[in-house]
Amino acid sequence: MTLLHHLIDGAARRWPERVAVSTATEAVSHAELAAASVRVAGWLRALGVRRGHRVVLVGPSSPLAPALAYAASRVGAVFCVLHEQATGRPLAHVLDDAQPALLVAAEDRALALARERGVRAVGDADAAAHAFGQSGPEPVGARPGPEPLPVDPLCLIYTSGSTAAPKAVVSTHQQVMFAVPAIQSMLAYRPDDVVYCPLPLSFDYGLYQLFLGAASGAQVRLGRPAEAGPALLRNLVEARATVLASVPPVAQTLVRLLRRNPARVPPLRLLTNTGAEMPADLLAALRGALPALRIQLMFGLTECKRATIMPPDGDLDRPGACGVALPGTEVYAVDEAGRRLPPGETGELVVRGPNVMAGYWRRPELTQQRFPREEGLFPQLRTGDHGWLDEDGYLYFVGRHDDIYKERGFRVSATEVEAAARRVPGVAGAAVLPPRSGGTALLVVAGTLAPEEVLIRMRDEIEEYKIPHRCLVVDALPVTDRGKVDRTALLAAVGGG
Repeated sequence: MTLLHHLIDGAARRWPERVAVSTATEAVSHAELAAASVRVAGWLRALGVRRGHRVVLVGPSSPLAPALAYAASRVGAVFCVLHEQATGRPLAHVLDDAQPALLVAAEDRALALARERGVRAVGDADAAAHAFGQSGPEPVGARPGPEPLPVDPLCLIYTSGSTAAPKAVVSTHQQVMFAVPAIQSMLAYRPDDVVYCPLPLSFDYGLYQLFLGAASGAQVRLGRPAEAGPALLRNLVEARATVLASVPPVAQTLVRLLRRNPARVPPLRLLTNTGAEMPADLLAALRGALPALRIQLMFGLTECKRATIMPPDGDLDRPGACGVALPGTEVYAVDEAGRRLPPGETGELVVRGPNVMAGYWRRPELTQQRFPREEGLFPQLRTGDHGWLDEDGYLYFVGRHDDIYKERGFRVSATEVEAAARRVPGVAGAAVLPPRSGGTALLVVAGTLAPEEVLIRMRDEIEEYKIPHRCLVVDALPVTDRGKVDRTALLAAVGGG
């Protein structure tokens, strides 16, 4: 299998009647999903979508997302799934940057914004009707063209970075189709698993659950971000979930709910974690509440999908480690001159292998900086993360040196948040103090608005999940002699946040 849609076609042959993707209200089998993707591919061709064109989907998690992704693969198009909160300026940025041939969206505001820019826009209900509301051959005139090549671009994933606007990581069929079986070889999802995914499909961790489900025959139960709150335990029990794709806030919620309802135990056998470090006390609490549960910790970035994975419960033998490199790849630390460091020495982490993505969409200079290439070698990724490896190749993460931070398991750029805050009328300056010691980020602004007003108005400028929960308004931000925000002085002034 070399192209993405080969995954679902293979699953349809091996497990045709098994549920592939479900929500609280609907379920489709592997065979039904494969057939739906063929119909959507024909619909895309009838709309004029061709090889290399971009197709953007904005909306809640549903079976339409994998149907559209596999359909784009059949056509040779490039798909992009955005968070359902991507409206206003964030969506406008993607439309201007990706220049899609088609937008599929749930909200009228998103459709109107696309049409203002001359982008064909279709409601998600209409797209779903073509996918699941009919049967039979492709629409008349929608003839298949040549299949894409494995090296062709397949997917754009927008991720926060050290710029005021998100950048898109470009993945090819070849990279995705290497990463999926490599990850599956270490996680070992089973055909009878129900993988509960409360994560947005705009994040690679959520999106790849769909592909891992097709590779293993497992059912992927799509939750909503809001369901990771009080409803989480009920949903896990009702779905009979055996695997939970988790980030620390989801795990914390689960522990809290299990303590309140010790008799209501989901049949979970495996919990995976990435996005942020899982505290040792949280790991102990999970194991105390669910003695049969096994835990696999992972480390990765959108730019390489997954870098390292621990063996099940490997953290018990190597506390603080976050895994070994995927089969067929390597992870190592380098010094400031780019020289490899021996085990035990901390440096910038570099990932090398077929899992490293193609680069950034329309960002050649940044691509060259982060994805240096050596003749005859696999692509490399300079991660911007720091850490060290032990003698056996286990990675120990130390931290980042740029403005990216992780909060609630999601990657957020301080620069992007600050730029959004400065666009709010009445805000003269802004600075973000990233989370410390398990806390949350603090937004400090200079201006005249009340803190809660700043946070409310930022919803028009940036996705809500990126907005810090805390805001402090000051008369002026401290600056250095170069005119930049003096973050050390600011941290001292607010008492450590």
